[in-house]
Amino acid sequence: MSKEISNVSKQSIKKYLDAGVRFDGRKLDEYRDISVEFGVSENAESSVKVKMGETEVIAGIKMDVGEPYADSQNKGNLITTLELLPMSSGRHESGPPKIEAIEMGRVIDRGLRESGFIDFEKLCIKEGEKVWNVYVDIFSFNDAGGMLDAAFLAAVIAMKTAKLPRYDEKEEVVKFGELTDTNFPVTDLTPVTITGYKVGGHIIIDPTVEEEEMSEARLSFGLAEVEKEIMISSCQKGKDTILTSEEVGKIIDLSENKYKELFGVIDKAIKGIDKK
Repeated sequence: MSKEISNVSKQSIKKYLDAGVRFDGRKLDEYRDISVEFGVSENAESSVKVKMGETEVIAGIKMDVGEPYADSQNKGNLITTLELLPMSSGRHESGPPKIEAIEMGRVIDRGLRESGFIDFEKLCIKEGEKVWNVYVDIFSFNDAGGMLDAAFLAAVIAMKTAKLPRYDEKEEVVKFGELTDTNFPVTDLTPVTITGYKVGGHIIIDPTVEEEEMSEARLSFGLAEVEKEIMISSCQKGKDTILTSEEVGKIIDLSENKYKELFGVIDKAIKGIDKK
């Protein structure tokens, strides 16, 4: 369910954007304040809450052992889900996941896979027989706009701080609650997603809920730094309005310029937990 934005609010937001600022005082390419909280779930191998302005999202990593997929006998399995809870916004309804939640879950899953961030072969226990199933469960806590990029950030940080649970090979059971000292296998490629929104002819990032509802189109890029070059590994277009080639180029440039900022948020959060 969309939130109704009054014509007065739309006109005010557009007036500010035309002047090169946002209604909340930010620049068009500026994020709201971002903070990270660890250990929000006792039952997960790792759990993280990310706050991006008033938007809050929780990501948890849970693992068990299962059979590999037929086309990847020596690799672990990844299952990513996102739930937009009714408690987080009047825009969301109870019941089965709606298309918006399904789409965001798939975009996050693709960004994690295609970036080369996860070392899937190290999630293999016995080729062709046993591998780790990795569940990335994401929940909206307060949806105040920009949920996709906040959710992806939370998922990446949760993976980078997760430990493998203990697996008893003789009993063939996972000892849930007993974590080993083995880090979840990730590579040096740290991905982020950055979504550009077209609002009133302008391109912005990290929208408020009002800006998000007003947006005519959005374009999300999954990026990672490879040998000092920012590489695009995934892409998703949203909403019906066509983006011009110039607008797509602007979002690409904006994404590449903002990558290091989000990488810095991840790096700072990881170093902070390492010091505890």
